[in-house]
Amino acid sequence: MAPIDKTKKLSIAELEAAAQDMRAYALVAIHAAGTGHPGGSFSAMDFTAALFLDEMNLEPKDPKWHCRDRVIYSGGHKAPALYVGLAAAGFYDMDSVVTLRKCGSPFQGHPHCLKLSGVEVSTGSLGQGLGVGVGQGLALRLDDCDARVYVVMGDGEQQEGSVWEAAMSAAHFKLDNLCAFVDKNRLQIDGFVENVMNIDPLAEKYRSFGWHVIEIDGHDMGQILGAFEEARATKGKPTIIIGNTIKGKGVSFMENVGGWHGMATKDREQLDAALAEIASQVVTKEKVDELLESADKWLNDTAKTIVSDHAGVIATERSYWWNEGDSMQVKMDPTRMGFGRALKEIGGDERICTLHADISKSICITDFEADNPERQNRVFSVGIAEQNMMQVAAGLALDGKIPITGTYGVFASGRPWDQIRTTICYGNLNVKIAGAHGGISVGQDGATHQALEEISLMYVLPNMHLEVPCDSVETQRSSKAAILDVNGPAYIRYAREATPIVTDANTPYKFGVANIIRFRQEEPDFIDAFEQKLSTEYKNEGETLAIIACGPMVPEAMRAAWMLKVERGIETRVINMHTVKPLDKAAIIAAAEEIGTIITAEEHQVGGFGNIIAGVAATRRGFDRPLRIEQIGVADMFGESGQPWELMKLFKLTAEDIAAKGIELLG
Repeated sequence: MAPIDKTKKLSIAELEAAAQDMRAYALVAIHAAGTGHPGGSFSAMDFTAALFLDEMNLEPKDPKWHCRDRVIYSGGHKAPALYVGLAAAGFYDMDSVVTLRKCGSPFQGHPHCLKLSGVEVSTGSLGQGLGVGVGQGLALRLDDCDARVYVVMGDGEQQEGSVWEAAMSAAHFKLDNLCAFVDKNRLQIDGFVENVMNIDPLAEKYRSFGWHVIEIDGHDMGQILGAFEEARATKGKPTIIIGNTIKGKGVSFMENVGGWHGMATKDREQLDAALAEIASQVVTKEKVDELLESADKWLNDTAKTIVSDHAGVIATERSYWWNEGDSMQVKMDPTRMGFGRALKEIGGDERICTLHADISKSICITDFEADNPERQNRVFSVGIAEQNMMQVAAGLALDGKIPITGTYGVFASGRPWDQIRTTICYGNLNVKIAGAHGGISVGQDGATHQALEEISLMYVLPNMHLEVPCDSVETQRSSKAAILDVNGPAYIRYAREATPIVTDANTPYKFGVANIIRFRQEEPDFIDAFEQKLSTEYKNEGETLAIIACGPMVPEAMRAAWMLKVERGIETRVINMHTVKPLDKAAIIAAAEEIGTIITAEEHQVGGFGNIIAGVAATRRGFDRPLRIEQIGVADMFGESGQPWELMKLFKLTAEDIAAKGIELLG
């Protein structure tokens, strides 16, 4: 698809055809990624085509030209629509979008302004784009520039309180250079918007805030163009265009189906069926073959580079990677499944209530009521509104309930941090917080959804309890303990992807007490090769290295201990610090005094966990030997879109990296 010549005005029919071509390209890119968001991208695509190919004043050769029009896709998951819109406007070749969500690609799972030309601001956490648009509108006014600012939002996004703060300020400042669009497709992840958290009457709400409101059919190109013209002519107030749209527009089996919010076509047959309905004259079968071949080449080339670079981390006689040998086999299971199983098991307690924030099934909080419909009256959906979720939970806790809140870790810990601090922790309220999808192993969603900061954010809060379990079995046990045995705030951090199961029902577990893990000998099953004891029952065996880890880094630490013993004869004490607060200080001090050489390992910004451990280790009583501490973690940077295990290698979080660091420390 060649860039559109903006000197030539396109007809409505040409814009409609361009929108279909853009849908086709976006669909192929999502298919090639294996993940993505076709539903909202398709519902917003007609508006996107009109915006980039007719309405906005842009200069792709000078993307930062000061008096350009600005556009913000506040719903960053609609990145495929934004990317093909920018490509159609000439910012880059349309074919390159097929590398969507692949490691090293500028087309991240959510838009990143530092990686891709034309992206005004990085987005992904809903409800923030309109406020940024207000700021840009004010800046343009200060610079006496007649450019305009466009903000694209979803209807579910209107549940975020920050949207209404921005709406109030935009009207107060009389920003007639600001035009917002609500893609009102009526569906969000948890179901129909009106059932999850009704936003209507939306038009009346914006009018009451002082906006000029235009309601249109969001798929009628003539109405879209007319709305733009009316918005430009409106003076003294901002304009909101509410477009009534269909989620998954253009593909019959995707239309009005919530499941297609964030799902790629499953195979080539399904992709071809969808493309046949879109009926692009540009994205032919031959073109699809070419695009998918290009995507595979990018994926394979990147994977080879990562594998090659990682192979040089440590020299070993054989591979110690998960399940690559005949022995030391391990089963995999997402840690989030353990959280769900815990809720199902203890949900009969009438004090327990759950609060949903739109991504409920993904984080397994819905297991509470899935097979127990009688619990439904204790389930409350607050919609996309994390701050409100914490406030509602606080109210429930004040009246003796045990509220369990849950969402992705980035939104559970960061967005409502002040509510958690001042209302929940200061009052020592019995609120439980599930911080799901922790770490970079979230994968293709990219940095905006990869929680790498919450250990620091939660640990620093007085009265908070913090659990970071190592596998799905321990997640089930630690969730039950945090919910039923802890009286006060508790945060449970768990991951999304399948990780090794390294504990079982016989593994000792006690809240607040670390486990000491020792490699004994290779066995057919990985878990049987290790002995695990509570730190309070462990006697020093004269190890030369300690690895203190939490979460899914514990299995990596165990694998490193195996590798170090077989390859170098190094005896390693692995400490599973599943309870990060309250911390098992005695286990840390014992490692510092008895061993003196420590590596901390976290799937988190380096130091969030490691500095906590180092601070305790420094209080050791004996100084007859030096204390050496190194830290494994994400090196003060944001994450990246890519396959989970690919990212573990890229960010140097694997057992090989831990083992190499151990050998370096020991000389």
